[in-house]
Amino acid sequence: MSSSTETTWSSFVARKFTHYACEMTTSGLAAQGRAVREAATALGQASDEQRRAVLAHVADLLEETCEELLVINSDEVAAYDESGAGRDRLTLTPARVAGMASALREIADNADPLFEVVDASVRPNGLAIERLRVPLGVIGVVYENRPNVTSDVAGLCVRSGNAAYLRGSSTALKTNQFIVSLWHEALEKEGLPAAGVSLVEDTSHDTATAFMQMTDVLDCLIPRGGPSLIAAMREHARVPYVLDGDGNCHIFVDASADVESAVAIVRNAKTSRPGVCNAAETVLVHEDIAATFLPALEAAIPEVELRADEAARRVLTNATPSSEEDYEREFLDLILAVKVVRSLDEAIAHVAHYGTGHSEAILTTDGSNADAWVRRVDAAAVLVNASTRFIDGGELGLGGEVGISTQKLHARGPMGLKELTCLKWVVRGEGQIR
Repeated sequence: MSSSTETTWSSFVARKFTHYACEMTTSGLAAQGRAVREAATALGQASDEQRRAVLAHVADLLEETCEELLVINSDEVAAYDESGAGRDRLTLTPARVAGMASALREIADNADPLFEVVDASVRPNGLAIERLRVPLGVIGVVYENRPNVTSDVAGLCVRSGNAAYLRGSSTALKTNQFIVSLWHEALEKEGLPAAGVSLVEDTSHDTATAFMQMTDVLDCLIPRGGPSLIAAMREHARVPYVLDGDGNCHIFVDASADVESAVAIVRNAKTSRPGVCNAAETVLVHEDIAATFLPALEAAIPEVELRADEAARRVLTNATPSSEEDYEREFLDLILAVKVVRSLDEAIAHVAHYGTGHSEAILTTDGSNADAWVRRVDAAAVLVNASTRFIDGGELGLGGEVGISTQKLHARGPMGLKELTCLKWVVRGEGQIR
């Protein structure tokens, strides 16, 4: 470890994180869980002003300590032995830290979701009925790399009156510890328990399994990772979970699409950040526009490997044959599957067969085809003439998201503040009896 890293690490320890640095045996996990549970009660009753102030303070601290944070993170990136999407997700940059701070301020500026009256009515017997938004309680998140998730999730949880219980990966442990220490400082400054944002420090698989089974602590569990994490969640979790599933996202280029605009959208959806779940993985092209669109696309994305069916390869100059597996995969890389289809119906059928229910786009100037896509495609998000990269909590005005749910209960799509609440019935009477 370099002298600068040692200095930074000493500074980190001074942030009063050490009292949470116990060895995470099962008993240690249980003790930490009890503290998180108690903190959730306090956060659920904290004022709007307190919760806003915590987020604002952490945003300031991220900017003030950016250099320290980047030194710690750079050591972990250097020790990471893989390339591609994993390394990209692990890496923090000045711009990404600034984005984390900006996201917290945006979340803080959102209206308080707590105790919002969702609907109200008066029964014939005079009972006044309301439904109010209240916190879920303790949100558990299991994730790989992605230190920005540590800040984003904590911000959404605290703002919505929930405690954030985080289990990150060993590859980002010190980065996550540093970020969580900032949350402890901010929570304590506002008179709230530091355990409201807690990190499981034992990153072993056994502890991860035990974490997924904390039925007396967790109210909702969210995985942020690849297929192996999702499989582990399905096998071991004993608490309700919301799956942030794979993003095998499609773009259908309709016969009526504007070619220049379509090329720009597909390029953005594939290349702006290929290692994320809202990147496009397959482009479906109507046969009537394939001869014009596909050469233009190939010229615009020379860095992308195209894996194409026979019809597409007839007009492409440097594509390899596609396989069934290529249409099933989330590449998370500069690889794009290509298929020529004969109709809108065939495109929708392809999405229904291979899609993962994340984000599906149509590029068209035909309003009836756009409407049919919106009505018939079964996904958390559908887009018309826009990049799949917009399916993101920040881009949709949520400030951030805990995850993007590809299931249908209790949330679907980007999970922002309101998706971290549930409803409570309130009945007010004047002595009525049944």
